[in-house]
Amino acid sequence: MCPICGDLDCYRQIPCYWRYAIELFPQLQKKRIPVARFVCRKKGITLSLLPIQLIPYFQYTVSAVMGTLLLGLGCWHRGQQGFFGASVAVHPDSYVTPWLVVCWLAAALRGFRRAHAVLGRLYDLSGIRTVGGTVAWEEVRGYFLAFGWKPETRWGPLVRTLLHRYSRTTRQFLFGRTSQQRALIHH
Repeated sequence: MCPICGDLDCYRQIPCYWRYAIELFPQLQKKRIPVARFVCRKKGITLSLLPIQLIPYFQYTVSAVMGTLLLGLGCWHRGQQGFFGASVAVHPDSYVTPWLVVCWLAAALRGFRRAHAVLGRLYDLSGIRTVGGTVAWEEVRGYFLAFGWKPETRWGPLVRTLLHRYSRTTRQFLFGRTSQQRALIHH
C-alpha cells in the first residue's frame, strides 16, 4: 500500500540517492550509503526509505548524536559546559562543535517530547520533568536514565532497541521528520 495516498501499488521505485552517515562510537566512520526512493504516481510525491539508525536531514547517526549527548551530560553533571565538553570529547576529525551539540540536544528533546506518550507505554518516564525552567540537560538526563543509557554501559544496543520499539509502534522516526511527512503537512 502506498504510504502517501493509501492505494495499492500506486508507487514505483526510482533511482536511489547517496548520503553520508557519520558514526562516532566506538570510532569515527564516515560512509556513503544508498537510500531507496519511491514516487507516489497519484500525488507525485517522492518518499525515501531511510535506515532506522539515521535521522532525517542529519549526517550523524542516532548513535553518534546520543553518544555525544551522553558525553555532554557527563560534563554538565561535573559542573562543566556540556556543549563544549562533548565537542572536545569526540574524535577531533568529526567536526562536532559546541553549536552542533546544542542543536542535537534540542532535536533530541523535541523527539522525546513528541513521543512522550508512546514512550511512556514502553518505559517508566515518571521521573521526567518538563515544567518551565527545567534545564535541558536535566530533562534529557531523565529520558536517558529511563532508557538505561549511561556512559559506562553498553548503551548502543539500548539505543537500537528504543528506535526499533518506537518505529514498530508508530511507523515513524523518533527524531526528525521525513520529507514525505513534511509534504503531507503542506498538501
